[in-house]
Amino acid sequence: MIEKDFVKEGLRRTRIDEYLEKKLERAGYGGMDIHVTPVGTMVVVYAEKPGMVIGRGGKTVRSITKSLKDNFGLENPQVEVKEVEVPELNPRIMAHKVVAMLQRGMQFRRVAYSIIRRIMSAGAQGVEITVSGKIRGSRSACAKFNDGYIKKCGQPSIENVKEGFATVQLKPGVLGIYVRIMPPEVVLPDHIEISEPTEPKVEETTETEEVEEVKETEIQEEITGEDILEELIEESEVEEITEESDVDETEDVQAEE
Repeated sequence: MIEKDFVKEGLRRTRIDEYLEKKLERAGYGGMDIHVTPVGTMVVVYAEKPGMVIGRGGKTVRSITKSLKDNFGLENPQVEVKEVEVPELNPRIMAHKVVAMLQRGMQFRRVAYSIIRRIMSAGAQGVEITVSGKIRGSRSACAKFNDGYIKKCGQPSIENVKEGFATVQLKPGVLGIYVRIMPPEVVLPDHIEISEPTEPKVEETTETEEVEEVKETEIQEEITGEDILEELIEESEVEEITEESDVDETEDVQAEE
């Protein structure tokens, strides 16, 4: 039963996402988040033009809220609209930009390269745009355009790469637009920072300290010189006394003989 509830909830989220994307296509729909609160269900809608989502006098928001309650079974839904700060870094908005340009009759290569330049100028680390369908003739084909550095496999590609998808109906057939963007704030696990070597600090002595050190050494030298003279004088006096005592002893010995 728990698995069925997860699947049912995932299908409902997908249906709500498709409904909002179709309803708010002109407003630059950039995704949505659903948060269940004790008061009700909070639906956060991200859009490039939040004014068009709200509508005149809040008419569009009220209609979306009513549809979420009646058609999708959300309990007390509350819709909150947030503006996308950098639309060029939102892959869903950029995919719809590609769709709009293709509908105006522009060539798909020119469209892809112009969108890539816009995304990279916004600071993205890497971008990849895939256009698949009848782009060259009666047979279907796939064309990929990329720039920068982008992860394509492993856990970093799942967590750090944003993806967006859109379709466009043209005369030859339906084209699928797939946009993948790696934002500028992403730090990959294999990123290594090399710090510059720091120079050893040399203690600089001031002139006053050097003068004081010179004076101290001179005083020590004077003191040591005076000590040496005193020691030499004392040694000479001791030698004279010993010589006199030796002379007296010899004279006493000769007198006794």
